[in-house]
Amino acid sequence: MTANTTNAKDITTVLVLGGTGKTGRRVASRLRRREGVEVRLGSRSTRPRFDWTDESTWDTVLTGVDAVYVVYAPDLGVPGADKVVGAFARRAVDLGVRRLVLLSGRGEEGAARAEHAIRTSGAEWTVVRCAWFVQAFSEDFLREGVLDGTLALPAGDVAEPFVDADDIADVAVTALLDDGHVGRVYELTGPRALTFAQAAAELSEVTGREVRYVPVSAAEYGAMLVEHGLPRDEAEFLAELFARVLDGRNSRLADGVREALGRSPRDFGEVVREAAARGAWDPATVMSGA
Repeated sequence: MTANTTNAKDITTVLVLGGTGKTGRRVASRLRRREGVEVRLGSRSTRPRFDWTDESTWDTVLTGVDAVYVVYAPDLGVPGADKVVGAFARRAVDLGVRRLVLLSGRGEEGAARAEHAIRTSGAEWTVVRCAWFVQAFSEDFLREGVLDGTLALPAGDVAEPFVDADDIADVAVTALLDDGHVGRVYELTGPRALTFAQAAAELSEVTGREVRYVPVSAAEYGAMLVEHGLPRDEAEFLAELFARVLDGRNSRLADGVREALGRSPRDFGEVVREAAARGAWDPATVMSGA
């Protein structure tokens, strides 16, 4: 730890943005188990309210905070996201926040720009750069496809090293509260890469229902999202983003979980078996969102 780096014992109040989302709620839960740590959630549904698009909501949630888990919605790939993240980070520093931990994505140009904005904000920073979440299949937009038996994506036969959201939360919490993680970029993946066809086969075995993967073009995927009620501009953005990052650039494994925690990441199969045991693919179960 350098002379100008915050001692971990001085981090007593942590703001968790996206605190009801897949990683945010896991981070908040872990933080609440740490003695002497006060947790504050920031979202459009919290009181006080936080909204990325309304700078007037920023100061109230940031005042008195020592560290922030930064999750940008809807995605760091959205044009201009880096400018918003940069403005937020600078405002946080102005209000006395000392440490920022950014949830980022692999292979995204917009995410790389947001990472730069965090690094140059004047705060102590850590970047947690992640592969696709395993929980996309159990808690997010791919759950419906598992229930319907068809996973349609513009991914071809590209492999993705899916990472467990619990591993992400563990890394984020240690970066927020513990010494030795400032100035680090942790790239997180699972221990093996699977094609979506292989993931579908494992999901079939675990859930006891047939799940098949159907590769589609970006245009076809965008049209499907529109049919499901997504606004056309958002659907086109997501389709283009998925096609771009699922071109093979992110298939390699990374060792960020071991670097941060000293242990191996959890495997796709282990995570989906646990999800099935909890009833993740019970049609009557309502799962959490982003």
